[in-house]
Amino acid sequence: MVAYESSRRCPCGTGLSYGECCGKYHAGSNAPTAEALMRSRFSAFVTGDEEYLLRTWDPVTRPEALDLADSPIRFYRLDILDTQGGGLMDSSGVVEFEAFYKGAAIGSQRERSSFRRIDGTWVYSTGEL
Repeated sequence: MVAYESSRRCPCGTGLSYGECCGKYHAGSNAPTAEALMRSRFSAFVTGDEEYLLRTWDPVTRPEALDLADSPIRFYRLDILDTQGGGLMDSSGVVEFEAFYKGAAIGSQRERSSFRRIDGTWVYSTGEL
């Protein structure tokens, strides 16, 4: 995992510091909305926080393990394109995003991700590229 200073701008693009934004979710607080979870998962890819990614993945679709250490690409920008549901009172939601990367290849990944609440906690379920 890459050490990420609390005062540094959060990778998810909100303009807040990492400590005010995704850092608190990585440390154990629950994301209040599907979009907040999506942003925090993007930041986890940036920082290499495999444990957080697995913890916030729906147990039905979660892989056994992740290995981000040898990834030939690095994500650096997230654009949220659309959200449906996923609010404070919802039990499911969809977030469409585009994540930009560079490294061995340069480009972006666009996805519509589905989220659901399990016992009040948002989890990532599936994504359509």
